[in-house]
Amino acid sequence: MPDAIFAHPRLAPVYDTFDGERDDLDLYLSIADELKAEHVLDVGCGTGSLAVLLAATGRTVVGVDPAEASLAVARAKDPDGKITWIHGDATDLPPAAGDLAAMTGNVAQVFLTDEDWARTLAGIRTGLRPGGHFVFETRRPERRAWEDWAAATGPLVLDVPGAGRVERRMEVTDVSLPLVSFRFTYRFLADGEVVTSDSTLRFRERDEVEESLAAQGFRVADVRDTPDRPGMEFVFLAQRD
Repeated sequence: MPDAIFAHPRLAPVYDTFDGERDDLDLYLSIADELKAEHVLDVGCGTGSLAVLLAATGRTVVGVDPAEASLAVARAKDPDGKITWIHGDATDLPPAAGDLAAMTGNVAQVFLTDEDWARTLAGIRTGLRPGGHFVFETRRPERRAWEDWAAATGPLVLDVPGAGRVERRMEVTDVSLPLVSFRFTYRFLADGEVVTSDSTLRFRERDEVEESLAAQGFRVADVRDTPDRPGMEFVFLAQRD
């Protein structure tokens, strides 16, 4: 089940405002250009930020996500219906539909068990054409991002279109590596409603990721850095056989 931050009907519409500028998406657009990918699968597309940018370049785009509330936000960004939106997960992708599959925003870390991660990789491989590529990012465990999260205890208040002023607080609730759990608490100042969202991420080592890709029929073509957050994440570019 997706976390409330993506699935709650009141939280999904405020997600983009708190997520801020998506400078990270420039990398995915450049890789799509580099590979000359014309058919792209956006896995865990969320509110559709990458899918909309890709579709604006004339590409054929499929976005899949298990959170209906996030997909509702995404569909609103696509009034002409250029993008195919699927409510589901990677196993619901149409076979051999993409030259490139992308997974942004560290979505790869939400798969906590080896079984769920393997199932996701298998679904992506099925959705790709022979020779197609898969690109995604994941945080480097040695950078211990959760320590920065734990230090950022102050509230953040933003004006959200359609919702008014919203306060967000973040709390790290458990560190049991390789799993890290945290909670977002949102207070809607217009009416005082408080909504919480609990999440857990898995921090995989580079060799663990590479082995999991190989086990599902992918060849790691490259491992890159993230230009917007140098030294903080791995960007894996893999190719299916």
